[in-house]
Amino acid sequence: MKNYVPINKRTKKQQKEYHKQQRATWNINPVTRTVPNGKGYNRNKIKQEDRRNGRMSGNQDNLPFLLLNKKKIFLGID
Repeated sequence: MKNYVPINKRTKKQQKEYHKQQRATWNINPVTRTVPNGKGYNRNKIKQEDRRNGRMSGNQDNLPFLLLNKKKIFLGID
């Protein structure tokens, strides 16, 4: 008959093996998770919204207007 040896009295290798077996039965991942702040500035979120709406990100929405104005100025049209 084997005598029971407390976990803290076992070798490090045996302790690691015991804890590894215990973790294998968990139904959840023990990694800490954080919820992103909804009010915080998120550059990627803005880019994704722009892509969904069919817009370019940044101030490039005025690009055709600016090019048209430059062309008028270059041709002397007012």
